[in-house]
Amino acid sequence: MKENRFNRREFIDKSAKTTLAVGLTFPWIRTKKILASTTHQDGVQAVKTPTLEFRTLGRTGLKVTTVAYGAMRTREPAVIHRAIDYGLNYIDTAHCYMDGYNEIVVGKVLKTRRKETFIATKVHNDSVDKMMASIEASLKSLQTDYVDVIQLHNLKEVSQIKDERAMEALQRMKKEGKARYIAFTTHRNQIELIKAAIPMNFYDVILVAYNFKSPKELGIVIQDAAKAGIGIVGMKTQAGGYQNHKMGNLSPHQASLKWVLQNPGVATTIPSMVTYGQLDENIQVMGSKMGWRDRKTLHKYDQSIDSVFCRMCDDCQGTCPKGVDVLDVNRCLMYAEGYRDTGLAHSQYQTIPFAKRPNACLTCQTCQVTCSYGLNVHAKMKQALKTFA
Repeated sequence: MKENRFNRREFIDKSAKTTLAVGLTFPWIRTKKILASTTHQDGVQAVKTPTLEFRTLGRTGLKVTTVAYGAMRTREPAVIHRAIDYGLNYIDTAHCYMDGYNEIVVGKVLKTRRKETFIATKVHNDSVDKMMASIEASLKSLQTDYVDVIQLHNLKEVSQIKDERAMEALQRMKKEGKARYIAFTTHRNQIELIKAAIPMNFYDVILVAYNFKSPKELGIVIQDAAKAGIGIVGMKTQAGGYQNHKMGNLSPHQASLKWVLQNPGVATTIPSMVTYGQLDENIQVMGSKMGWRDRKTLHKYDQSIDSVFCRMCDDCQGTCPKGVDVLDVNRCLMYAEGYRDTGLAHSQYQTIPFAKRPNACLTCQTCQVTCSYGLNVHAKMKQALKTFA
């Protein structure tokens, strides 16, 4: 596969201005001062990390940094190396990211630093043989004998977390020493899936899309799961990371992460980071708390994305008479417009069955799908057709 290379200036991405945060921490959270500083290969000095903050990942007992590394879009091993230098100790990847290349990138790092970090990857629900082949391919790419967390990926229905075939494959991975702990990931119908998983006592970890735009009930269910011993990992924490020049110098990234970590049920977060600057900005969140500037920032960010951001609440599920999967289409648009990652957006769009894409919207005079939060669904679907043409 051909590697896409960043422009040198883009890759270095001078560190964003950050507020020094040394506020109160949860009393049960362990913190550690970082004294050493690091330097980029081109001589640019890195920002010092004020603290490391740890929480326990549920019944796994793993002590993970509250800001961890979402590697989904990372192409440069040097950024991951630097994250580990800072002390970040949990990396999330998947065999399906970048058509397999993402795990290769992470593997280049693990070749020399496996003992310094916990690794989570993913498999899709398939036959037992195919799921076993998938984790074997992941282990080869990651250059390791085992992963710490294996995640059944992108579940949408309660029946999927109870699928006996999938559970058999996951248990086999654990029995054979290919994975230590079992998990699943979800972007939709999350509240119901988490509620159903709690009494099963099968899943050790759940990766959840959670941010300041999420419904309050999701935050409550997350705490319930944590109390039951399930380790909760937060993704989509920056609510799309949209850019809006009206916000001036205010960056929503730190404020968004702080908001998520206010929930003690969240053990760690995996913001997607592709540059040194993004890493340096996010690590400042550890050991800090929400302040007035953060609340001001989130308020402005909320206003700026209110008309474009899909909360993934799933209220619109099944309401399109033509069967268009509005939520997944909107998630792909978020990757294109918020993350500004057209490659990821197009690859994820291709996973949506053709019959569920918004082509059917071309024949509708009026849209019958109503968004609980006021999004113009018809306009969003038309935008998707243009973006993914």
